[in-house]
Amino acid sequence: MDLSLNPFSSGTRLRDMIRAIRASKTAAEERAVVRRECAAIRAAISDNDQDYRHRNMAKLMFIHMLGYPTHFGQMECLKLIAASGFPEKRIGYLGLTLLLDERQEVLMLVTNSLKQDLNHSNQFIVGLALCALGNICSAEMARDLAPEVERLLQTRDPNTKKKAALCSIRIVRKVPDLAENFMGSAASLLKEKHHGVLISVVQLCTELCKASREALEYLRKHSVEGLVRILRDVSNSSYAPEYDIAGITDPFLHIRVLRLMRTLGQGDADCSEHVNDILAQVATKTESNKNAGNAILYECVETIMGIEATSGLRVLAINILGRFLSNRDNNIRYVALNMLMKAMAVDTLAVQRHRVTILECVKDADVSIRKRALELVYLLVNDTNVKPLTKELVDYLEVSDDDFKEDLTAKICSIVEKFSQDKLWYLDQMFKVLTLTGNFVKDDVWHALIVLISNAPELQGYSVRSLYKALQASGTQESLVRVAVWCIGEYGEMLVNNISMLDVEEPITVTESEAVDALELALKRYSVDVTTRAMCLVALLKLSSRFPQTSKRIQAIVVQNKGNTVLELQQRSIEFNSIIQRHQSIKSSLLERMPVLDEASYLLKRAASSRATVSLTKSAPSAASGGSLKVPNGAVKPPPAPLADLLDLSSDDAPVTTSAPSTAPNDFLQDLLGIGLIDTSTAGGAPSASTDILMDLLSIGSYPVQNGPLATSNISSPGQVTKHAPGTPQVIDLLDGLSPSTPLPAYPSITAFQSATLKMTFNFKKQPGKPQETTMHASFTNLTSVTLTNFMFQAAVPKFIQLRLDPASSSTLPASGNGSITQSLSVTNNQHGQKPLAMRIRISYKVNGEERLEQGQISNFPARL
Repeated sequence: MDLSLNPFSSGTRLRDMIRAIRASKTAAEERAVVRRECAAIRAAISDNDQDYRHRNMAKLMFIHMLGYPTHFGQMECLKLIAASGFPEKRIGYLGLTLLLDERQEVLMLVTNSLKQDLNHSNQFIVGLALCALGNICSAEMARDLAPEVERLLQTRDPNTKKKAALCSIRIVRKVPDLAENFMGSAASLLKEKHHGVLISVVQLCTELCKASREALEYLRKHSVEGLVRILRDVSNSSYAPEYDIAGITDPFLHIRVLRLMRTLGQGDADCSEHVNDILAQVATKTESNKNAGNAILYECVETIMGIEATSGLRVLAINILGRFLSNRDNNIRYVALNMLMKAMAVDTLAVQRHRVTILECVKDADVSIRKRALELVYLLVNDTNVKPLTKELVDYLEVSDDDFKEDLTAKICSIVEKFSQDKLWYLDQMFKVLTLTGNFVKDDVWHALIVLISNAPELQGYSVRSLYKALQASGTQESLVRVAVWCIGEYGEMLVNNISMLDVEEPITVTESEAVDALELALKRYSVDVTTRAMCLVALLKLSSRFPQTSKRIQAIVVQNKGNTVLELQQRSIEFNSIIQRHQSIKSSLLERMPVLDEASYLLKRAASSRATVSLTKSAPSAASGGSLKVPNGAVKPPPAPLADLLDLSSDDAPVTTSAPSTAPNDFLQDLLGIGLIDTSTAGGAPSASTDILMDLLSIGSYPVQNGPLATSNISSPGQVTKHAPGTPQVIDLLDGLSPSTPLPAYPSITAFQSATLKMTFNFKKQPGKPQETTMHASFTNLTSVTLTNFMFQAAVPKFIQLRLDPASSSTLPASGNGSITQSLSVTNNQHGQKPLAMRIRISYKVNGEERLEQGQISNFPARL
C-alpha cells in the first residue's frame, strides 16, 4: 500500500498525527482526524499488524490524553507486554498505566506477565514491571505478587531496591494485612547509603506504621537508631552536588526522616528520648535564610510538638516559630501562626513570650495572616493580659479595613464578655466598640450589654451619660443608637440631673429638650430600620412621663407616624398618642422603669439559641452544665429548656407560656425591647390594667391590630384572669351571642405524636359561647421497658394563637405503659374559623441517665377546633 495516498494508515508516524491534530482549526476537524486515525488503528488490530503495533499504541496514548475513548486498544497493551523485547515492553507497560486502572477486569490477564518480568534477569525490564505494579496494583495482584516484590527489596541494584520500596507502599495500602511481610526488609534497608533508596524506604516505614500497630511497635524497636544515624549523617555531610539544594544536603530526605520520627515518637517516651538530641541539633544548625532550610525547621518544629519532647526542646521549637513571624515571606508567617495555635495546647507560656510579634501580625497587609493572628491572639488572652491586649485590638479597630472589622469586632466583644472582671471596664470597652464599629456588632452582644446595665444600678447614670456623648459624636452606628436610645428612655432623668456621678466623670449639661432632640434625630436618621424607630417611639413615650414639660412636643413627634406605611409603627404611634392624650392617670405607673433583667437566665437563653460557646458570668458557674442555676437572691431554679428550634413556624412564631408553681419568669431583653415576644404577668397576683397595657406597648408585632384606638392585651399566667382597664374599649366577638343551650360538638381524641418510645394523645373540651378557646388534656405513655425520668413537654404555636401550659402530673414516666403523665393545655385561636390550629412539640427525658430529645409538628387537629 502506498502510504502517501493514505496519510491515516497504521504506518503513519506519531509526529505526523500530532501535526495533523494541531493543524485542525476547529474542534470538529480535530474529532474527524482522531476518528480516521482510530479507524486505521482498529483495522491494524484486526489484521494483527505486528510491525506497527508499538507505533499504534503510542498514538492511542496521545489520543487518550486528548480525552477520546481508547478502550479498544487495551488488549494491544497486553500483547506488547508479553513480547520479548525491551522496546515493546516499555511501550506496553506505559500504555498499561495510562489506558487501564485497577478497576478493569482485563487487568487480571496481565498478572502472569508481571510475575515473569519481576523475575527477569534484565534489571530494566524488572524496573518496568515494578513501575507498572506500583501504579495500577489491585488488592488481588498485591496478594499474588507481594513475595516477588519482597525479594526484590534485597537485590544489589539500588534502582531496583528503590522501585521495589515504592511498589511495596502501594501493596501495603491496598492490603494492610501484608505489612508484616515488609517490616524486616524495611528496617534493614535503613542502613543503605544511596539517598534514593533511603527516601523510598523511609516512606515505606511511614506507611507501615499507619497500616499496622505491630509494624509500628517493631519499627520503634529496630529503626530509631538507624533514623538518628541517617539524620546525623545528612546534617553533617559535606557538600554533595548531586543532593545539594540551596546549600543544604537533600532536604527531602531530612523532611521524610523527621516525619517518620514524629510518627514513631508520638505517645512513646522512650523513642522520643532517643531522638531529642538529634532534633535539637537539626533545630540549631539548620540555616533559616533559605526556603529549603525553613522547610526543614518547620518539619522539625512539628516533630518536636508531636512527640514527648522535653520542655526545653519545646521552647526551642516555639522560638523558631517566633523567628518565622519576623520573616518577610507571607507563607512562612502563615504556617508559623498555624503551628503556634497547635502549640497553645502544649506550652502556653512559651507562646505568650511572642505576644508582641503576634499582635503585629494582626495588623499585617495580608488578610489570611490577619485572620489567623487574630484567632491566635484570642487564644492568648487570659485574666492577666486581657486589658493590654484588648487595648491594642481596640486601638487597631479604628484604622483597620472594613472587610476585617467584622471579625475583629466579634473577637473583641467575645474577649470582653469572657474575661471582664470589672463592670466599669466592660462598659468602657463595649462603648468604644459601639462607637467605632457599632454596625458590625451582633444583636446578642448589645442585648447582653443592656442586660448588664439593667443589673448595675450604680453604673446606670454613667452609662446613659457616656452613651449620650457617644451618640452626639457618632450617630451613624446602628447598635450604638439602639443601646443609647434604650438607656435615654429608661434613665433620662439621670442624664439630665447628673445622678450617680462617678469620680472619673466630668459633669455634663443636658436639658430635657436636648434629650428629646437626640431621640428625634435618631428617629429621623434611621427611617428604614423598623426596630430602631420602634425603640425610639418607646423611649419618647417614657420621656413624656419623666419630662412632663416636653409631653406636648413628644406627642407631636409620635403623631407624625400615624400614617406610616409600616403597620407596626403606625399602631405604636396611635396607641402611644392615646396614652399621652387620654390616660394621664395611669401614665406614670405604666411607664415606670423596667424591672431588673435576670442576667443568668438571659445568658442561658442566649447560649441555647445560638449554640455557641458562651462563657457565663461567675454568678452562674453551673449554667453551661445544664444543672440548677443559682440566681442572685440565693434561690435555686432549673434552667429553662432551649426553645430556639421549636419557634420555627415561619413568621408566625411565638414562645410558649409555661407555668411554674413557685417562681415567676423574669423578662429577657427581647421582652424588654418587645420584638415579637409575649410575656406573662407575675405569678401569684392578678395583673393590673396598667400591666396589660404595658405588655401591649412593648410587643412588636405580637398581636394583629384590633378595632379601637387602644388594643388591650390578653396575656395571662397560670391561675390568673385577665382584666381590662375601666373605660378601655372592648372588642365584641359576634359569636358570643350563641345560646348556652346550643349543643357543643364532640371532638374525638387523637394520637398527636407517636415514636418507638412515646405515645401522646389529646382529648379536647370547649366552653359554651367561647368557640375560640380550647382545653386540651395530653396523656403520655411509655412504650419501652425502661422508666423515663426528667420528663419535660414543651410546645410552640403561631403568634395568632395563645398557649398556656399547666404543670405536668409527674416528671417520671413508668415503663411498659404501667401509668402515664398528664398535662393540660389551654389554647386560644384569635383567628378561629380562618386558620386552623398548628403546634410544634418537643419532649425531653432521660433514659438510664442519658439525655434524649424528640420533636415533631402536629397538624391533625379536628376541623373547626
